Amino acid sequence: MTGSAQRLRVELGERAYDILIGPGLIARAGEHIMPLVRRRQAVIVTDEIVAKPLLAPLQQSLDAAGIAHQTITLPPGEGTKDLAHFGRLVDAILACNIERGTMLVALGGGVVGDIAGFAAATLLRGIDFVQIPTTLLAQVDSSVGGKTAINAAAGKNLLGAFYQPRLVLADTGAMATLPRRELLAGYAEVVKYGLIADVEFFDWLDADGGKVCDLDPTALNRAVMTSCRMKAEIVAGDERETGDSRALLNFGHTFGHALEAETGFGDALLHGEAVALGMVLAFDFAVRLGIASGQDATRVRRHLARMGLPNQLGAVGLANKADRLLAHMGKDKKVRDGRITLILPHRIGDAYVMRDAKSEDLRAFLADAV
Repeated sequence: MTGSAQRLRVELGERAYDILIGPGLIARAGEHIMPLVRRRQAVIVTDEIVAKPLLAPLQQSLDAAGIAHQTITLPPGEGTKDLAHFGRLVDAILACNIERGTMLVALGGGVVGDIAGFAAATLLRGIDFVQIPTTLLAQVDSSVGGKTAINAAAGKNLLGAFYQPRLVLADTGAMATLPRRELLAGYAEVVKYGLIADVEFFDWLDADGGKVCDLDPTALNRAVMTSCRMKAEIVAGDERETGDSRALLNFGHTFGHALEAETGFGDALLHGEAVALGMVLAFDFAVRLGIASGQDATRVRRHLARMGLPNQLGAVGLANKADRLLAHMGKDKKVRDGRITLILPHRIGDAYVMRDAKSEDLRAFLADAV
């Protein structure tokens, strides 16, 4: 424990780092960052929406720790994760007269964490950075594990690097500023952990998930802590996704990224909403192949619907788009020798990697689904 925060360790040898989880961490960020800095200079990267309620307390905490700082504010939204914005970001960071000892601080959701982390990985061939995720999705997923990336015209996260942060500060109090839709999008990633490896966690979410999304402190802390613990253990054992264990974290994502690409990587379909739909499709496809039971698929669909997440492709305007969705899936990072890799369930709490999904089976399935 650190004050009211709980601590997890991502065990990666010399690159190991802590995840702190709890309320009020942004206001105390300076004291946690100070032991890690090699030069008393930080550059904060945030977005226009996050900056309004959360930038000032972060700046004040750095002031109190004696860390000089400058701030770069980005436009909000997935559209910021492109080459044009990345180029402007690195130019702005370099204009701050950084050195290799400068600490980059990513204050925001997954978009800010991804683009700032990729900048940290590439600037001066690598500078230190800290993740301060402010959304549920970022706290339980993108801020942990060192995946940094931006999008290309051909698809999501196709330009990136594995580059671990020095520290993750998951301030659960920050989520009070989130719109309900953003909170639900993050909840989809929480559900993912139960579906791939922990049926008891899913059972709890099925009963008490509403409390998580209502920001009940006890339920929220359990959801974030359980999700981060599972991811930390997986990352420690398979940092660069060379085996199957880390690949399981992509459950719902191959379908989901295709849905995001087809809807334009924007507000029409948020990343977590796409993952929710992707998980439903993964269960439905597994049922079609005789791998999973229809009862489990129905339970997952009903849970997501009850929570307010999309669970039908028709609701997001993707009728008659089977071929286009399949084309997007063919550009996924996990494609090998032209074969699409999917994470499919045997049952709730038990998923596996299918590395040779047949295109004709997927095309027929998607045609029926849309």
